[in-house]
Amino acid sequence: MKTVEEIRKDFPILQVKVNGRPLVYLDSAASSQKPQQVLNAYCRFCESRYSNVHRGVHTLGENATSDYEAARQTVATFVNAPSTKGIIFTRGTTESINLVAQAYGRKFIKHGQAILLTPLEHHANLVPWQLVAKAVGAELRFWPLASDGSLDMEAGRKLLDSHVAMVAFTHVSNVLGTITPVREIVEMSHRVGAKVLVDGAQAAPHMAVDLTDLGADFYAFSGHKMLGPTGIGVLWGKPEVLDDMDPYMTGGEMIREVWLDHATWNDLPYKFEAGTPPITEAVSLAAAIRYLDDVSMQWIESHDRMLSSLAYEKLMQEPGVTVYGPSGERGGLVTFNVEGIHPHDVAALLDREGVAIRAGHHCAQPLMRWLGVQATARASFYLYNTAEEIDELVSAIRMAKKVLQLV
Repeated sequence: MKTVEEIRKDFPILQVKVNGRPLVYLDSAASSQKPQQVLNAYCRFCESRYSNVHRGVHTLGENATSDYEAARQTVATFVNAPSTKGIIFTRGTTESINLVAQAYGRKFIKHGQAILLTPLEHHANLVPWQLVAKAVGAELRFWPLASDGSLDMEAGRKLLDSHVAMVAFTHVSNVLGTITPVREIVEMSHRVGAKVLVDGAQAAPHMAVDLTDLGADFYAFSGHKMLGPTGIGVLWGKPEVLDDMDPYMTGGEMIREVWLDHATWNDLPYKFEAGTPPITEAVSLAAAIRYLDDVSMQWIESHDRMLSSLAYEKLMQEPGVTVYGPSGERGGLVTFNVEGIHPHDVAALLDREGVAIRAGHHCAQPLMRWLGVQATARASFYLYNTAEEIDELVSAIRMAKKVLQLV
């Protein structure tokens, strides 16, 4: 198995200097960097095999179709999906969730029913459900949080009744690092007849995801957070549920037959892939998955949690720094604020030291209000980060405090 030092050599961008200093990239929760193997796969496909898919009978068309469908199988195997029928390529997690909200929510959630969410949600798993609730006359309910930002399971259990038609929640919070008990919530939700959608954007890149074991009805994630390119995401849905849904978008390839006044739909998964799909992106995502498998998802999960625990402990000991989220098991990120410095200024001052972090509301404004802040800084980790980079983060925060004469 590769060492972290060997892994880092696969990522050309990690050799870049920022403001004259070696790059310390701690923003993988926003978007991960890409190894040379993925860059090569992207270029090689464009140089020698690119064509549109499911259309041409020429050699390039057949090669591209073969590579695209092989990528679908690679994704299905990666998340242990029962088959490729439920693997739909989208542009990302946001589109995947919108697809479910529009194609399932508007058709099957009725007036008087409820949609159960959590305050942890990224806007992408909140706003689509607000629109559905308004359109059909459904109630929005929110699973309460415990004081550390984990889900209050007992309080949530009381909200789950026969009126709940959909439970949609994140697998790992992009702000607090909270890891939600997916399988337990799925079992509770199914007992009252509700469908379940899981936002896996911050989970699929960092831990082994077994869809068969989790049992959710829908699971969504993005390629660019797991070493792949932008513009590619995955929605997995149970085929029997997807079969009952109407198309989200219409156009080429998603139809079986079209007359002037009506049309019929293609089989899964093509029914939900209107127009030319993200071909090169899907092939490159498959290369990213092969890279992750080669390193091992078990090792990546352990490595990320080691780094987040180390960062949590060091930042908790740092005077004037407030750290948010559970102190125990958490995803590969730490969110914090530095007393007397706006998070945007923290990020700008850290950038002067070559340390790249995220600052802002992280597309989770309701959660910011729950925390009682307008914004936070966030350091997020991945397989190419090291313990020494945590020290660089702490050192850069101390430098920021010195620059602003706070110490």
